[in-house]
Amino acid sequence: MRIEGKEYHTIWFENNVVKIIDQTKLPHQFIIKDLKTVKESINAIKAMEVRGAPLIGATAAYGMVLAIIENKDRSFLKKSSEDLISSRPTAINLKWAVDRMIKKISGVNSDQILEIAVREAKEICEEDIKFCENIGLNGLKIIEEIYNKKKNTVNILTHCNAGWLATINWGTATSPIYHAHKKGIPVHVWADETRPRNQGANLTSYELNEEGIKNTIIADNTGGILMQRGEVDMCIVGTDRTLANGDVCNKVGTYLKALAAYDNKIPFYVALPSSTIDWNIKDHKDIPIEERNSDELSHIEGLDEKGDIKKIQIYPKKSKAMNLAFDVTPAKYVSGLITEKGVCEASEKGLKELFK
Repeated sequence: MRIEGKEYHTIWFENNVVKIIDQTKLPHQFIIKDLKTVKESINAIKAMEVRGAPLIGATAAYGMVLAIIENKDRSFLKKSSEDLISSRPTAINLKWAVDRMIKKISGVNSDQILEIAVREAKEICEEDIKFCENIGLNGLKIIEEIYNKKKNTVNILTHCNAGWLATINWGTATSPIYHAHKKGIPVHVWADETRPRNQGANLTSYELNEEGIKNTIIADNTGGILMQRGEVDMCIVGTDRTLANGDVCNKVGTYLKALAAYDNKIPFYVALPSSTIDWNIKDHKDIPIEERNSDELSHIEGLDEKGDIKKIQIYPKKSKAMNLAFDVTPAKYVSGLITEKGVCEASEKGLKELFK
């Protein structure tokens, strides 16, 4: 996808350095940052310089590459893999990618290990691009059906950022939107602000603007009344972990949007690559829900009059704040799962029919 007319991926490997777009600086500054050590990869994940389940997984894969460059000792690589996995607990792609890298380099000679690791990390990225493109083509059919009935602009509500900035390219929830736009279908996106990190405002709206797609930022609690007014035709969100029974763990606030959509009979779709499916956890209560620093709630960043990025406190100093990063939407509120292999029912039966 594009920034200022130039094509980018969110992560790439160059001269033994991992290059990322520092998303904590968007939308005000576009900065490409170098990651040279596994520790810097871990910090990038923790600080959300990279975020979004697929991109976190790719960053962890390249983190293992950087660990190999630093020290090929197996105990060091094992410790690095454990530290990467624990850097953010909720997104399943993180562990999936690290486990895949460890399996690939297991038993490999030290003189070959770096080459094989680099190849595997690149394969993870290339695979995700293809998956996200296919998600877009599968989701496009749903948008086309709505447009063919409506013959007017299709209004889509999304939450957080499940765009190309959360993946390597195309995105998950945004991929059907990009494909519809490229096909000439008029679309308009309601972008939830998504407090406290404002990924909807800072990232989703930003990347839609760069692609020339009409969008409007709304406060997180505005979606319900827009649905009541008939101003939302469908919802598409991403997911950080989807259980085999169809339950969806995504950015906090997703559950409330699903409830509002269900009450107003508006289709609510979840877009995901298969790497985001957790086939092991059976009960959503066992999903580790990340609780982040309360400063993300009590402080906010923005541009001052001089154009400098400043952080200010917006809560009373004595007030406590709780910052849960994710919630779970039960499968019964999900109209369907849009995957790289097709669209299926949000259920164990639906997923198993696609992923035999």
